[in-house]
Order: sequence, then structure tokens, then C-alpha cells
Amino acid sequence: MTAFDLMVIGGGPAGIFAAGFAALNGQKVLLLERNQRCGAKILITGKGRCNITNCDDDPRTFCERFGPQGKSLLTALYAFSVEDTREFFESRGLALERERGGRVFPARGNAADVQKVLDHFIAQTGVTLRKNCPVQGITFSEGLIHSVSTPQGQWEAKHFVIATGGLSYPQTGCRGDGYSWARQTGHDVVPPQPALVPVQVFEDWTAELSRFNLKNVRLSLLQNEQKLDERFGEAFFTHNGIGGPIVLDMSAAIRDALQQGPTFLSLDLKPAVAEELFDKRLQRELAAHSNRDFGNALGGLLPKDMIPLYLRLSGIMPTKKCHSVTRDERQILLKLFKALKLQVRAVGGFDKAIVTSGGVSLSDIDMRSMRSRKVTNLSFAGEMIDLAGPTGGYNLQLCWSTGYLAGVSAAG
Repeated sequence: MTAFDLMVIGGGPAGIFAAGFAALNGQKVLLLERNQRCGAKILITGKGRCNITNCDDDPRTFCERFGPQGKSLLTALYAFSVEDTREFFESRGLALERERGGRVFPARGNAADVQKVLDHFIAQTGVTLRKNCPVQGITFSEGLIHSVSTPQGQWEAKHFVIATGGLSYPQTGCRGDGYSWARQTGHDVVPPQPALVPVQVFEDWTAELSRFNLKNVRLSLLQNEQKLDERFGEAFFTHNGIGGPIVLDMSAAIRDALQQGPTFLSLDLKPAVAEELFDKRLQRELAAHSNRDFGNALGGLLPKDMIPLYLRLSGIMPTKKCHSVTRDERQILLKLFKALKLQVRAVGGFDKAIVTSGGVSLSDIDMRSMRSRKVTNLSFAGEMIDLAGPTGGYNLQLCWSTGYLAGVSAAG
């Protein structure tokens, strides 16, 4: 049985960084990955483009994006920053570009290029990689992990990093094994929940608009006519609901509200214009087309393919002359632009989740080193810890930073 200085379980972004940087610091490292290759989840992040980080925030603001516990990420982010992430990839030949909202992507827009850099990093650093090698169990006694068993044999190490990810994208092999090992070794695990998920609604017309991107819109979360949350940005309709960055970022609040009772979303397609001003614009449009059929008068306000739906939802006869549209009818049309209402049916599950919220309790982790407070020779990194951020590259930066810190701390 070969003994290693460090064993990393999980070949995702956090595990790759933990293994590679520990090896660069002189450690003999074994990386175990259950799939045929490392970084399977990388290939489907950012719609196949891989949003590797976000450069819009200073470190403290960046951490605040992760909620009340986000400040615990600060040490890791200082240890391996957003700029370090950019330098890591660019120095290895991957050109990057910044897009709206501070999101950073490969310039060619190909997640496979990111995976290639990571594969080369593992090979370059001399990490021993075992693929198609799921961990079947761990040997734990007297407060230490001693070895793991796999179909390829049993492996020993002095220190272990568990970076097996959460439960999102189960098709990439994420099964939550790391949670069971954390519990086995005495750690508290905050119940995992799917996070950053699309929303299903009762309205069936969303399928008609599923090819449209809605940019610069405002989405409000309503319950009992009270506004619970609000976001501004990009969204899109799906075949059974609504998705996009602002929906994903609001999905946790939507799930919580849905548990309390009927929940609604209100979509403002023209948030830059106050309601009374947009009403005046509607009046001008109707006046300008005074003698035309109403069905032919919305081209200046809507894309052509959206007009049939708005005619149907407004209840105004398409053949009605614009000068005959009543104030009440105009107010209905106004609401379709400024407060298009959708009733939430359900929030997506782990099969649709970008990340997992919950995980190993931060109270059980020394976030200055990513080492366990309960098991001397164990560290955690990546998505399986109890931190989840918004869309836009934040969650991958969490993996880069915590993976790096776990690796160099174990080597230290």
C-alpha cells in the first residue's frame, strides 16, 4: 500500500487546486476522481462557457455576496484572489475577457479550454491521479483518518482533503458522498438544498417566449401583496417557467416563501420608466395609430413574436381601433409591461441547481486554513462547505480560493 503526504478526494476545481498547489509545495499527492476525467462540472458551467470568476468587487464586498457567513471566506480570498485566478489561467495561455457585471470568461468562450489548463496543471505538478476511482469508504479511528478504500485498492495518507462537491448536477457524478464522510467523522452538516435554480410557474404561456432574453428587467417576489425581494438584471422565460441570473439569485427566497403559501413574481419589462410616464407613452402610441387596428399598433413596444401573447393577455380585440381603446383597457396593458404577474408552482431541484447550499458547518472548519476543527488530519474545500454565492463566477472563485488554501495549509 503506497502512502502519500496528502490525499485529495474529488477532482473538481477545488480538489484540483488543493492537489496541485500542495504538490508545488513539495507534497507527495494522490488525487482520486470517480469520473473518467477531472472537472466534469467545469464543462457545463456558464452554459458551457465557464464563468471562472467575478472581478467587480473588492474582497470584502465579494465575500458579502455569500450572505451573513460570507466574511469567513475572506482569508481564503486574500490567499488566492480574483487577480490570482486570472493570472493562473492567463499565465498558462488561456486568454480571458471581462463581460457585463464583472463576469470573467475564456475569450473563446469554451469551458473545455479551462479544463485543459487544469488537466495540464495536475500533470505538470506531479500529482498522482487515479480516475474512475470512487471512494467506497474511509478508515477512521482515534480521531484520525488513516486510509480510504476504492475499487483500485486501499490508499493511505498523512492528511486528507475532501472536495467532493455538493449535490447539484448529479449527472456529473456529484452524489454527496463527502457529506456522509463528514458526518462519520463527527462534523455537523447543514442540510443541503438546491441553490441557483429556475422556477416553474402555473402560467403555460411562458413556453411561447422561451427564445427571448429579457435584459435590464426588474423582478419582484410577492406574497400577500407584500414585496419580499427584488432583483434587476437579466431573465428569460422557459418552457414551464422563468430562469436567468436574477431568478437564480432569488430562488432561495422564492423557495422559502413558497413554503409559507401562494407566491407570485412580478416582472417589470420597463424598469427605467416610471409607471405614469410609461402610461403616457402608451397614450402617445395609441394616438399615433389612432385609426389603425390595435393588433397592428404594438410594434414600437414589443418584439414581433411577443405581440400575439400580449394581445391575448390584454383581452383587447386585435381589430379594435386604437382610438377606441378605453382607459381601463390601457391600464391592463400597462400592467403587462410594468407588473406582469406569474404564480410560482415550484422551484427546481438538484438536477437543475447550479450549486448546493448547506454542507459542512463552518463552525467545524478553521476557515483560516480549511482544516477541520474536529479531525486533525482532515480539510474541506469547495462547494461541500456551507457557503453559496450568487451567479456570475462567485462560486467557482470559492472553489479556487478554498482549494488553494486547503492545499498549501496541508503542505505547511
